[in-house]
Amino acid sequence: MNVRDAGLNGLLVFEPQVFRDERGWFRETWREPVYQQAGIRERFVQDNLSLSRRGVLRGLHFQHPYGQGKLVSVVKGEVFDVAVDLRVGSPTFAQWRGIVLSEENGLQLYIPAGFAHGFMVTSDDALFLYKCTELYRSDADRNIAWNDPQLDIIWPDIEPILSPRDHAAPTLAQIDPASLPQLSWPSIS
Repeated sequence: MNVRDAGLNGLLVFEPQVFRDERGWFRETWREPVYQQAGIRERFVQDNLSLSRRGVLRGLHFQHPYGQGKLVSVVKGEVFDVAVDLRVGSPTFAQWRGIVLSEENGLQLYIPAGFAHGFMVTSDDALFLYKCTELYRSDADRNIAWNDPQLDIIWPDIEPILSPRDHAAPTLAQIDPASLPQLSWPSIS
């Protein structure tokens, strides 16, 4: 498996080896020692699976406190996946990276705790898998606006379909920095 830095403090892209033949394909999606060697020491405690149709934009979501690290991938379809560093004190605070994740490319993105995460479906539909390092807690569930002008995320040119919650999300400027995650743990490089 190839691992590469995604350009933000701790954000990693994993490219599993895919074995293809006339029957289809096979790829390994999790082997703990590989991820530990890449610097991911957290234990994954919850898996989530979502199905969304073209244009659905989920995010930008994060948990604080009780931040969740996430290893995300697409089982079916294609999405444009975005991670935003919200860790006050991080050298990449308020910066974002986007990557296409698809069943075809098999890429996985590791998003450290303290990042906001979102994705937009660019195929007819997409089956999206999340491995999380912390259990979901409704009392810690937070979000920021997908179209925050400070972040200036360049989303695909598709009319987004949003939940009421995501539609009403605050911008980063509207959030008290003291209520954001702080960079207090070592970064992964």
